[in-house]
Amino acid sequence: MWKFLAPPAYKAEMPAEKVDSNYKKLRWQVFLGIFIGYAGFYIVRKNFSMAIPELAPFGFETGELSIVLSMNAIAYALSKFLMGSVSDRSNARVFLPLGLVLAAISMAFMIVPVTAIGPEHKMWAIALMAVLNFLVGWFNGMGWPPCGRVMTHWFSIKERGTKMSIWNCAHNVGGALVGPMAVYGAIWFGSWFYGSQTKYYFLIGTYAFPAAVAIFIAILAYILIRDTPQSCGLPSIEKYRNDYPKNYSEKHEQVLTAKEIFFKYVFNNKMLWFIAIANAFVYMVRYGCLDWAPAFLKDSQGYDIKDAGWAYFAYEFAAIPGTLVCGWLSDKVFKGRRAITTIIFMALVAVFILLYWRFSYNYTIVTLSLIGIGFFIYGPVMLIGVQALDLAPKNAAGTAAGLTGFFGYFFGTAILANIVIGYVAGSVGWDWTFVLLLAACALSILFISFTAKEERYLLQNKNQ
Repeated sequence: MWKFLAPPAYKAEMPAEKVDSNYKKLRWQVFLGIFIGYAGFYIVRKNFSMAIPELAPFGFETGELSIVLSMNAIAYALSKFLMGSVSDRSNARVFLPLGLVLAAISMAFMIVPVTAIGPEHKMWAIALMAVLNFLVGWFNGMGWPPCGRVMTHWFSIKERGTKMSIWNCAHNVGGALVGPMAVYGAIWFGSWFYGSQTKYYFLIGTYAFPAAVAIFIAILAYILIRDTPQSCGLPSIEKYRNDYPKNYSEKHEQVLTAKEIFFKYVFNNKMLWFIAIANAFVYMVRYGCLDWAPAFLKDSQGYDIKDAGWAYFAYEFAAIPGTLVCGWLSDKVFKGRRAITTIIFMALVAVFILLYWRFSYNYTIVTLSLIGIGFFIYGPVMLIGVQALDLAPKNAAGTAAGLTGFFGYFFGTAILANIVIGYVAGSVGWDWTFVLLLAACALSILFISFTAKEERYLLQNKNQ
């Protein structure tokens, strides 16, 4: 591993009278750092979805663009899993900003296939788009794992569910900004670069403007984040809060080998596999709705990019209160029962997908339906991440979350949400894509229900 990524050495513990004040200050500082930093990743993550409707007039077809779209999810799935292992052995303060800067640079270069190569060399343009979107996805995979590392080192298990639900809203904040940035970035800066060639303005709003903002955010994240309490001269979070989980060991403070992480704590965890499979269907719904909303609303219903952009914004913004409500329900009402909470939320997602489908001609109902889907889908996304962190020791948290993320992004997003839905929409129409989304809701409920009995047993065992 490169030396500049290596975790900082532990410092001698500061005097007891200074611990509390420094801990409180740094906990909120690092939380703000990973919140802002992770939001930054979503500013340069799924921008290609906003560009798809604007690429059609250039002669690019939906099926071709769905391949490009899938590259992002495939790369993210692999990166979140593999780079998760690297992040477990890296300095989060360096690892997260590095990934964000590289993702931003890759996103900015997405302009090149359209302007420098163009539709007259369409296959080369598509190939370069695919490579760049793969890189965007790969570097985005460096965002979640260091945040998970920071979360497990700075927040104890009894408070982690609530804190995770708040932090998880970061990607909704970042994702919600993509639509307005695409619209207003084009309006504000498009003429600076392309003069009267208005057909190219969207490239600035969807790619260049978000990339510049993301690089600025990466600098802020580096200033705020700290790797572990011990590297700041503080005791472990378990010692500070006297909150030791049953499976806690002093070895959890040490850096594990890749072999220990994969084979001792991840691959042999049955419950982790259950939630990973369920996650694939949750992510099919999440990105099946999100990625194709601009194209569906424009192609099928004739809405312009401004209408589609604000609908996209509504979907992401609604997830913020939805995630917080979901976290509160799972902790306070269902006493840690993540499975039952997920089942209820996915059933409600199915109701709003049905409304979105049957009333797509009505922009008001479309917007309200997307708000409903966004409100309820991100809770299950968050809960599966919390379960992954709880099921593994904190020095293997990135890899555990990476496994569930791999299933979500590779199978659920790249294969099902991007490629399958893209080709189904192009071949037999949008109606069948909604049938697939409703089926995915049902399958996610089925597979997450397999964890309910074992989850109840583990909770009962913990409380004894």
